[in-house]
Amino acid sequence: MFTTRPEIAGTFGVVATTHWIASQVGMAVLERGGNAFDAAVAAGFETYVVAPDREQSASSHALTMHRPLRVAKAGERRWVVDGTPTDCVNLALCSILKETPPDMVFSGINLGPNLGDDVTYSGTVACAFEGTLLGVPSIAFSLDFRRDDPPAEEAWAETEAAVVKVILFATANPFPRETLWNVNFPSGQPVGVRATRMGRRRYGESVVEKIDPRGRPYFWIGGAHIDTAGDGTDLSAVADGYVSITPLHLDMTDYRALAELTGRKGPDLL
Repeated sequence: MFTTRPEIAGTFGVVATTHWIASQVGMAVLERGGNAFDAAVAAGFETYVVAPDREQSASSHALTMHRPLRVAKAGERRWVVDGTPTDCVNLALCSILKETPPDMVFSGINLGPNLGDDVTYSGTVACAFEGTLLGVPSIAFSLDFRRDDPPAEEAWAETEAAVVKVILFATANPFPRETLWNVNFPSGQPVGVRATRMGRRRYGESVVEKIDPRGRPYFWIGGAHIDTAGDGTDLSAVADGYVSITPLHLDMTDYRALAELTGRKGPDLL
């Protein structure tokens, strides 16, 4: 999505991209809510949308490099891309809105949480990473719920109201360069907001192997996740009914390990 907020001096627009929009009832999903589109509009932005043409769950920060991408106009200020979530943000900022770059990137609302180590797999969070890499402040939004128990309209309304508050807070309190926010909402009415660190979420080592009708093996990666929550983590906050805001940084250097490696004495490697 791309949006304009003319009532705020110096603010032109926002890009909100989600890997769910085009996969659920096409772009028409934007008309019913349950996404950052309505929240951005409610926060005063004129919103534009760029979204993949199919579901891209767990696509991480993949960028399409070995084939051309196709972009189709899907309505006023709306485009669909036959690529990844990262492709959508990259095309939005480097091509579609190149002449009028937006002020923020919003991704989501993802149907399912992105907690702990989910951020390494998430297409939703990757949108925010890509926006931040390209110099635009970015936020990823996700809603915690079970796929066999989707949220009711009232739950969507509560979540969108909370998204509006987060957007307004972010515009009033800009975060540092090279930092993005990963925001997760509990199912139901939030009891508050917590600034959090990442917990640990590891998926079970379960791979299902089957044989297709032509006698060839195929594999399905699955398995339940194992959480290590801990005080102050996003996992604990959402489990307790709070909105979790986790600041993430582009620089993934482990500075403690770097210091240890730099100070280590021994034979030269080369």
